[in-house]
Amino acid sequence: MQLTVLGCRSGMPADGQPSSGYLVEAGPTTLLLDCGPGIVTALSAVAAPAALDAVVISHLHLDHCYDLLPLGKALLHTRARQVLAELPDADPFTALQSLDQSAPGVPLYVPEGGRSVLDRLAALFPVATFPLLDRAFDIAFDVREYRPGDVVELGACRLSMHLLRHTAPNCGVRIESPTGSLAYTGDTGLAAGLGPLCHGVDLLLAEATLDHTDTGPHGHLSGADAGTVAATHGVGELVLTHFTTADAAVLAARRAAAAAVFVGPVRLAAPGRRFPVSPALPAAPRLPAAVPGQ
Repeated sequence: MQLTVLGCRSGMPADGQPSSGYLVEAGPTTLLLDCGPGIVTALSAVAAPAALDAVVISHLHLDHCYDLLPLGKALLHTRARQVLAELPDADPFTALQSLDQSAPGVPLYVPEGGRSVLDRLAALFPVATFPLLDRAFDIAFDVREYRPGDVVELGACRLSMHLLRHTAPNCGVRIESPTGSLAYTGDTGLAAGLGPLCHGVDLLLAEATLDHTDTGPHGHLSGADAGTVAATHGVGELVLTHFTTADAAVLAARRAAAAAVFVGPVRLAAPGRRFPVSPALPAAPRLPAAVPGQ
């Protein structure tokens, strides 16, 4: 299994960095976790959108899903080019009607209620002369709404959805495959669901948005929170993400806070960084220092 960071910024893209988006490759299966602003451009540099076997959205906040429409359009255009190549002598408008009867689209997993949100998004930018091109979410994608607790078998992978704590309904995604296991938090504060999400995984991709623990209703983790979760649940490796800044000193402080409580490898996400994921013995929790004389 391999994790490629496409974008890691919380909120809107900045400093040349896209918002949230992560490519996971496990044997023959390729998944995209979240698709925030700027992710389609970043994806196009490392993989063709048509190579995706599925897209999974943790929650419907702008920085995690806004590029779904550009991605859908890119997939739709790929299909259109294929149809026209197979029917070079046909009238293009007539030939493209066959898109409606083509193979099912890329599975797109969104939280319950997400389909109506996507339909409203697509409706904002109509192509009045050719409405078929407005149908990214029922031709290019096969939209599937999920609920917390759902399990999906997808190629070489088993995906499970774990309810966490955020201002919008958010599920962390656990991916298990013969080549490794990975858990992704999406956005969350400390929550009971983090245990079953990440217990014993080879790599935990955890947001680390804050300097200190979030005790309010919004729901985000600090670096120390992420490290504590990794240590408590026997994670092999921790990758921190969802940063508000690219400032090296701030990111170093996030990493140090996590490393103070977790003895396993602690990495920082950055666009283009790749992390191999393979089964390994879980890291032990960091224990308090011994008190002299005891």
